Amino acid sequence: MNKLLTTATLLLIFALASFAQAADIQVSFPIKNALENPKIASKLNYVKLFWGDQGYSAVKTNFGEFKTSQRTNAFRKAREEACQWALAAALIQLQERAVKEGGNAVVNIKSNIKNKEISSEQDYECLAGSVMVNVALKGTAVRLAD
Repeated sequence: MNKLLTTATLLLIFALASFAQAADIQVSFPIKNALENPKIASKLNYVKLFWGDQGYSAVKTNFGEFKTSQRTNAFRKAREEACQWALAAALIQLQERAVKEGGNAVVNIKSNIKNKEISSEQDYECLAGSVMVNVALKGTAVRLAD
């Protein structure tokens, strides 16, 4: 019995070690795919989102730049799907912050993986591992003129 328990314990340790050693990779996915996913779109509120250098109307009030980093479980999910859920969580957090500050938009949204900014109007960055994914964003909460 002890030999069986020892063998099972060793197998578990090797399995966990392989997960720990699996390097996270940074991948890009289209913002459009995530925002057109009905499950994701239904989670976002009325606060407008402007990526990178996208144009927007005049800013009435600037409440400052805010960061968020959101993780989600990648187990048994396609990489893009898992990253979309982490993106949704990050966008929800930015939208909630904008509302808290009195804003109606988040502008200049950029990916901010490991504090390295990547600005794009088409793609977001996701740090993907074998068990978890992470999306980190930075954006400015504002009140746009009507």
